[in-house]
Parts: sequence; structure tokens; C-alpha cells
Amino acid sequence: MRPALRGALLGATLWAARLPAQSDTTGGLYTAADGARIHYTAAGAGPAVVLLHGFLNDGTSWRRTPAYARLVDAGFRVVVVDLRGNGASDKPTAPEAWANDAETRDVVGVAQALGLGEYCVAGYSRGSIVAARLLELDPHVRCAVLGGMGADFTNPAWPRRVAAHRALAGLPLDSAALAPVAGMVRAADQRGLDRRVLAMQQQAQPSSSRAALGRVRVPVLVISGDADQEDGSPEELARLFPRATLVTVPGDHGATMRSTAFADSVTAFLERARHRR
Repeated sequence: MRPALRGALLGATLWAARLPAQSDTTGGLYTAADGARIHYTAAGAGPAVVLLHGFLNDGTSWRRTPAYARLVDAGFRVVVVDLRGNGASDKPTAPEAWANDAETRDVVGVAQALGLGEYCVAGYSRGSIVAARLLELDPHVRCAVLGGMGADFTNPAWPRRVAAHRALAGLPLDSAALAPVAGMVRAADQRGLDRRVLAMQQQAQPSSSRAALGRVRVPVLVISGDADQEDGSPEELARLFPRATLVTVPGDHGATMRSTAFADSVTAFLERARHRR
């Protein structure tokens, strides 16, 4: 692993990203093998980067960040996917619609439909969990950014995931187990999201083994806010990959992705990956 980079980055001021002109952004629907329609947008031209959002969010969470505009301006083709169950993508409620890495296979399908060939992937929070699974399943992924994530998701019985599933599904849960996910459930209700669909996302959430991540041979950036330990240790996650760079920037779990420091680090990493071609 490369030496950990501790970002003494002071430019963490949040700002509204300059989005590409509407005429420069295209959108579409990819139809998966089971008939689910997956929404995506694409902007810019150049090496492809696929962006994956976190839980209770959709692709707009990326498109509102400085990182999105920065990547388009830097000459990347930036593809943003609404993972199934979110945003403008279909929201299936049948359990079989979530089986066998359905979310990950959707991303592979979008990449193939757009003819991306080799591409990099950047996830934030739960999007990083899906991105980690892509590193295992799609040989076309040539680098990855895992943002806002620690190593806890490598446990198939991750207590936070189990508690989130049970709370959203209305299953019994003691107060101690509910406490860490209670705010998430309230946020889902405030946004009018379908608890059934959210519960299925948690139940079917990928779990990449530590051994599998240890076999990843492409460069990986693990980036986290200095006040974010929500999903375990990012330092521990970085140690699992043979070719990982660890960056810490100012911010907590909610703010980090929207900071200029995050945008700077992600863009610099992807620029280096581009020059390795």
C-alpha cells in the first residue's frame, strides 16, 4: 500500500457545483435482464468514470458536488447511475429482483450499453460497497474510488446492515440495535421513500470478503472525512488492497462528499490513473 496521505487540506468550504449545460448532458434507461429499467446520465468526453451514490440518495447527490463538475471539466466522460430502487430507476419489490448481485450487474450492463470499455468507478457511502463488488466482478474496472466507507461492510453479518434491514422491514429490534440506524429510518420517512424497497436494498447489500479485496490489482483510493467513522475504519479498508492510497479530508459523513478537498483528491487520483494508460 502507498503511504497514507493525511490531507492537511484547508479548502473544505462547501460550494454549489457548476453543472454542465443541459445540452451537454444526456440521459437514458438501461433495461436489465429482469426487465428493471436503470436510469443514468452521461456528460463530458474522454476516459469513463462511473459514479455511484449512497443510501437514501440517487445520482443527483453526485451531480450537485464540486467533484462532478471538476471531472467533466478535466476531460472525463462522467456517467452517473441511479441504482435500482432509487431516483428515476425502477423500484422493484419482489425479493428475486435483488438477488445475485442485481445492483452490481446493473452497473456492468450500463457500462456495456454505453460502450465504455475500460472505466473507473467512484462510490460514496453505500455506493462504495457496490463499487468494491464491481472490482471483483467486472474486469473492465481499471481503478476505483471508495469514499465515506470503512471496512465493516466486509462482514456479511454487519450489525449495522442487519439492524437497518430489520428496522425498515418492520421486524423486531431491540433499542440498542435500533439506535445507530434510527436517524436513517426517520430520514427515509421524511423523504417519503418506500421502506419496503429500502429494506430489500439492505438485505441484498453486497459483502466483499477481505480475501477477495486482497486480490484486487488495480489502484484504489480510499477517501474519508476526518470526522467520519460511521461505517468502520477507512484505514483498515485501505490496508486490505495491495495498491491503495488513503486520503483523509476535513468533514463528517454527510459533508465530505460536497467539499472542494474531496473534489481535489478524487480528480487528482483519476488524473493519475488516466496517465497510466
